[in-house]
Amino acid sequence: MQYKYVIVGAGITGLTIAQKIASELDEKVLVIEKRGHIGGNCYDYYEQSGVLVHKYGPHIFHTTSKRAYDYLSQFTKWNDYQHRVLTYVDGNLLPMPICARTINMLYNLNLSTQEVEGFLKGVADSSREIKTSEDVVISKAGEYIYEKFFRHYTKKQWDMYPSELDPSVISRVPIRYNTDERYFTDQYQGMPSAGYAHMFGNMVKSENIKILLNTDYKEVIGDIEYDKLIYTGPIDYFFDYTFGKLKYRSIDVVFETKDTCDYQPASVVNYPNDYDFTRITEFKKLTWQKHDKTVICKEYPTWEGDPYYPVPIDAQKKLYAQYKEKADASKNVVFAGRLAEYKYYNMDAALLSALELFDTQINV
Repeated sequence: MQYKYVIVGAGITGLTIAQKIASELDEKVLVIEKRGHIGGNCYDYYEQSGVLVHKYGPHIFHTTSKRAYDYLSQFTKWNDYQHRVLTYVDGNLLPMPICARTINMLYNLNLSTQEVEGFLKGVADSSREIKTSEDVVISKAGEYIYEKFFRHYTKKQWDMYPSELDPSVISRVPIRYNTDERYFTDQYQGMPSAGYAHMFGNMVKSENIKILLNTDYKEVIGDIEYDKLIYTGPIDYFFDYTFGKLKYRSIDVVFETKDTCDYQPASVVNYPNDYDFTRITEFKKLTWQKHDKTVICKEYPTWEGDPYYPVPIDAQKKLYAQYKEKADASKNVVFAGRLAEYKYYNMDAALLSALELFDTQINV
């Protein structure tokens, strides 16, 4: 087989680059995917009852980038879903991220938005030096909120307490003084109206794109002639674990079908302190699907299974740096995406990075 471009991995990074090569360069491209489907961790499907679910847990598209939104809008229509999350604390469901109503419910107060800001500054330790994720929360909201919302949730999610993790882990979670209870405040938010798999299928509807599923690229790459390889898989696997395996946190996603139209008051409910799972998602509230049954999933973080989240600790950063040095010296290979860069990406960030890579390293 002969292709000018071969892409390893059919997640959002690989498919975006494949689509751009096929449509703008009019070149043939081969995409090799180890799983039995395209779309990476965003993949969705209709389970046995007919409810559309996300196989690897909930994925909500949100972005401030018109370029990202317009690009995907070529391949899907959207519902205008705006994500809201509740957190189960001491038997009550409180809005998350922390906002004015969260504070008032937690402390049994009736503060205005202006008073909430002063209240939080009064309980926070603003002089605390920021070295870990624990420091981030306590410096913004104090010990009590840290204990109720973050300490135990982070332990479940990462098998480490916030005091052991880089500040970036919790810095992504905002603390607000206003009444905005949306989880994201990005200008563009929504869900593909017919699902992610349908959207991704539209992206690769081209005679220039060939996809091999259920295939480890190492089993076939020796039989393929190509000019450039775009690799979006785990970087340590590419180099045969020369320096050792990079650590990833994974999730065991357990689905339950309920014989009811409605299960919980929000699409996602977090459980920071109770149970072994971190959250429950009810998919119909994400997709707006009408169905007389509903499907939920519970997420149990684990060290086994598919690689989801790079582990943000110094030892892993140093290990990745060794692999990156080898990657930078590789000829005719471009490393892109979450697994190849050992970096957590939101969907829109992965998409924008792929578009930038096409502009600067391929379409030149």
